[in-house]
Amino acid sequence: MFDLKIIRDDPLAFDAARAKRGLAPMAGEIVDLDELVREAKKLLQEFQEHRNTLSKRIGIAKSKGEDTSELMEKVSVNKDIIKAAEVVAANRVEELKTLMSGEPNLPEDEVPAGTDEADNQEIKRWGDVPSFDFAPKEHFDIGEGLGLMDFETAARMSGSRFVILTGALARLERALAQFMLDMHTTEFGYTEVSPPLLVREQAAYGTGNLPKFKADLFKTEIYDPKSLAKRALESVESKISEKIHTWVEQEKDSPDFDLNHPPKKLLSESMDIARSELTETMAIAMDELTEDIEAAGEFDRRYLIPTAEMSLTNLVADQIVDEDTLPKRVTAYTPCFRSEAGSAGKDTRGMIRLHQFTKVELVSITRPEESADELDRMLGCAEAVLQRLGLAYRVVLLCGGDMGFSAKRTYDIEVWLPGQDAYREISSCSNCGDFQARRMKARFRRDGQKGTEYVHTLNGSALAVGRCLVALLENYQRADGSVDIPEVLHPYMGGMTRILSA
Repeated sequence: MFDLKIIRDDPLAFDAARAKRGLAPMAGEIVDLDELVREAKKLLQEFQEHRNTLSKRIGIAKSKGEDTSELMEKVSVNKDIIKAAEVVAANRVEELKTLMSGEPNLPEDEVPAGTDEADNQEIKRWGDVPSFDFAPKEHFDIGEGLGLMDFETAARMSGSRFVILTGALARLERALAQFMLDMHTTEFGYTEVSPPLLVREQAAYGTGNLPKFKADLFKTEIYDPKSLAKRALESVESKISEKIHTWVEQEKDSPDFDLNHPPKKLLSESMDIARSELTETMAIAMDELTEDIEAAGEFDRRYLIPTAEMSLTNLVADQIVDEDTLPKRVTAYTPCFRSEAGSAGKDTRGMIRLHQFTKVELVSITRPEESADELDRMLGCAEAVLQRLGLAYRVVLLCGGDMGFSAKRTYDIEVWLPGQDAYREISSCSNCGDFQARRMKARFRRDGQKGTEYVHTLNGSALAVGRCLVALLENYQRADGSVDIPEVLHPYMGGMTRILSA
């Protein structure tokens, strides 16, 4: 996550960068804990060296035929000490890792200090805000008026924050994605990728989504049925054994008692007990053994990606990339899934903040000295999409407190929405530096050098397809409720130039 040497050498600079995010000083705590880790490792090394010295002395003594019992006893004691020291060192390392894994990336010097969007800096504006001779509607009124956008049926099916698009709007969503992919792959040098939508915990950790933002992710959990059945059967056998033992203790003094030839009535009762206990215990096992199975690692847990950044950036996880292949530029069109934790009451109507949406994502992997220019290039690629669609927008530099967890510099593109009479975010382009690369162990080796360096990772939306569709509906709406289609999309819509009521 961070180079600890930098924090040790200049703790004031580390805390000053944190202050831009509105965070309290942390360098002192990190340095102190790091010192404990270093001391624990040093002590462990000393014990290991002492053990090696004793082992050599034992070898020499044996070769001379001398008594080694005293030395062997010292080795035994030293072995126990080493085990204890290993536990202490491992605990210290884990404690430091846990602390650092929840710390966000440090903002660049040029990033303004601030706590929320009110402190962001506008960089530029492009395009003319459209004027209407009627009161412009918001996208959900337009879509529902066309009969092609259905939130009610989606809510019955899946709950709130879902939508069903049909007919021309479903095609328009697909057309937008195809248009964006064609631009990025044929003009801007990105390689299209079709990545997994479910990833393991380590992939989510690598991009900075875990552990801090676990509540924002949707996850799947599948248990191993054989493991669960085995545990349940063991529990059943134990309960039945207890019942049988109780029965024997109660009936053994009866004159009719014969363990080898029990009466049919007792056999029937025992079977009833077994059946009842089996049913009850299996139900209990299903409910109560879950935690044990999870602790044993027998759950197969995956996370639904909140953005293709998670999949695309992890293409280089645990890799040493050839320098000649840098920069790597990849793009993907995928569904995205977000729980929207903490957004209660925000954008409750419409398509601005859904649990499931689609996006075309850009990811770049670069050398450290190239990432600043690559961010500007990525921003230009995202802007080009809006320009060709004729949508007015502005670019803002985010303040420290409004940036994402993994970013050190972020530009947001905000598109004009006439129905809201406001600019709304449609893209974020971020330079993460080596922050994600350290978590993922993503490195490269320069030509002619033996050592490796961490790559820099960048990501950007180009664009959020659903929000782009929202912008088209609001900017190209007509008084009669129809919606014009920008000329660049006509080929992707089969020549359709306007969306009329269904």
